Order: sequence, then C-alpha cells, then structure tokens
Amino acid sequence: MTNLQYPLLSSINSPVDLKKLPVTSLKNIAEEVREFIVDTISQVGGHLGAGLGTVELTIALHYVFNTPKDKLVFDTGHQAYPHKILTERKNIFHTIRQFGGISGFLKRDESKYDTFGAGHASTAISAALGIATARDLSNKNFKVVAIVGDGSLTGGMSYEAMNNAGLLKKNLIVILNDNKMVSLSSHKPKLWALHNYFSEALTHPTYNKFKSNVWELTGKLDSFGDRLRNAAHKMERGIKAIITPGMMFEALGFRYFGPFNGHNILKMVEIFEHVKDLNGPILIHINTEKGKGYLPAEKEVTRLHGVTPFDKITGIAHKSSNVKSSYTKIFGNIICEIAKQNKKIVAITAAMPDGTGLDKIQKELPEQFFDVGIAEQHAVTFAAGLATEGFIPVCCIYSTFLQRAFDQIIHDVALQKLNVVFVLDRSGIVGADGPTHHGTLDLSYLRCIPNMIVMSPKDENELRNMVFTAVEYKNGPIAIRYPRGNVIGVPLNNNLEKLEIGKGEILKTGNHLTILAIGNMLYTSLKAAEILENENYSVGVFNMRFVKPIDEELILEAYKNSKNILTIEDNVISGGFGSAVAEFLSSQNLNCNLKIHGIPSDKFVEHGTIEELHKILQLDTEGIYDIAKKIIQENLITV
Repeated sequence: MTNLQYPLLSSINSPVDLKKLPVTSLKNIAEEVREFIVDTISQVGGHLGAGLGTVELTIALHYVFNTPKDKLVFDTGHQAYPHKILTERKNIFHTIRQFGGISGFLKRDESKYDTFGAGHASTAISAALGIATARDLSNKNFKVVAIVGDGSLTGGMSYEAMNNAGLLKKNLIVILNDNKMVSLSSHKPKLWALHNYFSEALTHPTYNKFKSNVWELTGKLDSFGDRLRNAAHKMERGIKAIITPGMMFEALGFRYFGPFNGHNILKMVEIFEHVKDLNGPILIHINTEKGKGYLPAEKEVTRLHGVTPFDKITGIAHKSSNVKSSYTKIFGNIICEIAKQNKKIVAITAAMPDGTGLDKIQKELPEQFFDVGIAEQHAVTFAAGLATEGFIPVCCIYSTFLQRAFDQIIHDVALQKLNVVFVLDRSGIVGADGPTHHGTLDLSYLRCIPNMIVMSPKDENELRNMVFTAVEYKNGPIAIRYPRGNVIGVPLNNNLEKLEIGKGEILKTGNHLTILAIGNMLYTSLKAAEILENENYSVGVFNMRFVKPIDEELILEAYKNSKNILTIEDNVISGGFGSAVAEFLSSQNLNCNLKIHGIPSDKFVEHGTIEELHKILQLDTEGIYDIAKKIIQENLITV
C-alpha cells in the first residue's frame, strides 16, 4: 500500500486513527477502502460483493461507536472485509483465506475487534442479545450492535432472537443491511419477501389511484379541500405505517428507523449518533447494493460473491489449465436428467442453487425446484412434508450447513421413516473457507441416526449411480456426501446402475495390508498402494461405498486376507467410517491390527488449500503411503 494510491487509508490502522479525521473525509475513505478490497481480492481471491456493499456502513459504525469497547456483532461474516481492514489487519489483508493468513470470516482469537465468530447466517441478534444481557448482569457500560444482512434475516433464528429481545427490553441496536438478496442464484436471485411486500404495496395501482383521485378532487374545494388534503396525507402516512416492514419490527418490541440509504455515509453517521444513546431494542433498516462501486460485481452479484483471482478491469477469473468438471456440476446434470423422467422428484436448496448444482433444474424445471433462503431447518421439514404426500424431495445443502438441521433430520424425517434424499456438497476439507465450512462431521452425525442410509462415491460415475439409487430407494432417508472440487476424470457410462444398498467393491487384494477407503479417499489410497506394491508389499484396496449400512462381508474378506486393516476417511475419526468398521469387528470378537485414519477429532482444521490441508492431515498419497508402510513394517507378515 502506498500513500499515493491510498492517501487517507494508508494512515488508518485502527478506529482510533479513523476518528481523528473530519466527517467530511469519510466519503473519500470509503472510495479508498472499496478500491483496496477490489485490488487485493482480484489478486488473492475471496468474498467480494458483500463486503463492497458494507463499506460506508462499516466506516460509520467505527467512526461513531467506541470499538472494541462497544461491541459489533456481524452476521454472514463475509460482509466484514471492510471491518478487517479498519481494525489493525490492513497490512496483512492480502493473506486472507490463505494458509497461515487471516480468516475470511470473523474470528475471536484473530482480533479483539471480532466480538463473535461468524461463518454462516442468522446468529448475530442472538449473540448480541446475550452480550447485552451479560453487560447488564455485570453492571458494565457499552453499546452492542448487531449487523445482519445478505440474506440472514430469512433464518428463523433471527426472529426467535428478536422476539426475545423485545421481551427483555435490553439496550441493543440491530442494523438490517437489506441488499434485497437472499439467494446466491445466478438465474433468479430472490428478493426479501418483506421488501417485496413493501415495494408492491406502495406501487399498487389501487393505492396510487386512490391518492391521485383524492388529490384531483380536493384541488377544487378551496380551504375545505386543503383540510381534506391534509387528512388524506395523514391517512397516507397511516397506510404506510401499516404496510412497511417497520410494523412487524415494532410488534416484536423494537423501535424502527428507516429505511435509509446505506451508501450515504454522512447520513449513516447522523443516524448512529442519534440512536446510540436511546434505550431499548432499536432496529435501523438500511438499503445497500451488493457489489457497490465495482461495476462487474454490481452486474453479476452471484458470480462475484466469492471469487478466485480475476482481472480487475473485466471481473473475469483467470483461466485454469484444469478443465475437469466438478462433482457439483455432475450432480446437477444427473438430478435434472432424472427429474425430467419423474415429476415426483423435487429439488430443494437453502439459498445455494448454483453452489449445489441445482441452477440447471431451476432453469429447466422451475416447477420442481424450491429455494427456501438461508433456512436449513425449514428446508428439511419442508422436504418431510412433501415426502408424506408421495413426492421425492432431494434436499441439497452443504455438509457444514446441514448440521443446523440435525434435529429436523432426526425428528421430522428419520423418526417417521420418510423418503427424503439428502445431498451433501462440500463434504470433507473444503479449503480456504476454513473451519466454519469444512464438512468433516457428516459421516458421524448422519451415521448415528436410525433409519438413515449413508453413502459416498469414489468418482463421478459412482455419484451418478448413487443419485439414481437414492431417488429409487423407498425405505426411509438416504444421504450422499461428496467433496468440493473437480472429479477424477473417468469416462461417464451411458446407463445408470442401481446399487445394492450396503455393498462395496474389491478393487485389489493384498496380504500385507488391506485399505478400506470411502469416497474421494479411494483413488488416493490406490496411488499409495501402487507405490507400496513397487516396494514389494502386497496391499489390497476396497471401495466401501456405504458407511451405513457397512459392508460386513467386505470387512470379513479384508480380515481373512490380512490381519492389518487401515481405514481412510476425510471425516473426523470419532463416530465415522473407521468407527463403523471397529464396531463390527468388535461385535464379531475379531482381533486384528486396525488403524483408523482420518481427521483428528479434538481440534478444528484451519483454512488453506485442500492440497495443503490434506498434506498436513496425511490424507494425501504420501501421507497414506507413510502410514500404511509403518503398519506393515511393525506387523510384517511373510507372504
């Protein structure tokens, strides 16, 4: 960063520096912060659009409030990039989402300004209310501000928190950053329902005809007409009070202010100065534009929500030499193909149609597609309701986000043995988004649920067959989990195969060691086995396919071939695939040398590239080779 390129921002390292500047300079600072974000993220990648939309809001908050004593609690942490830049992380901002660098989300152990960790949505009001309550119980004096937006107000938890806040009457400020988007859909980004209601009501022909007729009539009635006009004007304000979102927030116990232009930074400062010392729950409604100030991001809000390095002028990502398809795209293509043949299939997502591959079915079969917004719990129970009427709901949610609906999976689906298909994208290590987004718990939390089938494909062909198998399954819930990223690159078969539930396959046998692998760990294990074979070790590799029910016959075959068994999974060790193997061996009183290898269960995995993290976790070819060789050498069996 140079003083010439960023003359004001270069002098700001903390909110203390920001407060030294005259309020009239804030607009120029906002321009520099926005330019700095685009310059940096175009080189290193990251989330872009949401942060560009909160530049003025964030500057005004830090200018008015006494942070970090006053607490800012962000929802959807990717909108906090300007916050990171203003809070002592400007000079390391270029390390964002890189191994050893700063997180792409809010992180308490990263900065004293990060009051509450946020990687997903709808948590800010609950957390802020808890902080405000703790403040009062401790007889402390500071402000608490929750910043919600980018779709987070579609989550039910936000309304639960507002209801409680209205009852507790704590001094709390909630800022609704309304950018009108609740879905990351390139085809049809859905507007916030309340915003639609507000806009449509005020522009409804009947309402405007009433206003026009009254104005025309009263203009002919002299002083009496003036009084009628004044009454009509008051009536109009009354109508607005009924139909604006403010009425709902007022009913929940909040004092409502807005909506205001969230990009008018002087107005933001004025409003925050006005409300910061008011008592009780306050809600400030501001309108912002996602991608504000960077034309490509304004035009393509979904594509430039999260980005890899791109050309700053055009907004186009740099071309990759890797032209393989992704698991997400393979899934999207096959579910659309199958759904065209079976109108009972309906696809459901929680604001991520593009991210889950459902954008294809959204475009081609819109009547069989439902985007419920950032509301995973609702998505699952909505699917359960559809299943009771004979439909086949395919509920597609990122692995880490489906955790939010764990109770609904149990009570509303599994307990009733309803035929709901769960598709978990981004399972295992996902890379730069880090611990809030790694899908490393799903094998464990799904395997413990009664009536649940859990499977994971080794490649794109097997994924297609598993999707076909899942929609044909009629005996309860069934889940498919697969990783983020590119597929293996095997040729696709023309015909789909219905897999036998609970049955894997033997790819090769060995007498020194048998590797039991699940999902995307299969080909990595095969490569490790090949290296060992070149060193004259006999290593078998079995593709287990199913974590539940586990293929007991294959486990017995592995035990028969060698008393050395190594299980490989990109899931936490506790309760996962390896645990299922160990439980079966124990139930049969079979004593063997079993090594369960996966992700350590006692700590969260930080952010970095998938390759970097797999290497550290010894889930790459070299790591599996080292572990397997050590097992063989310590328990060598002469063949």
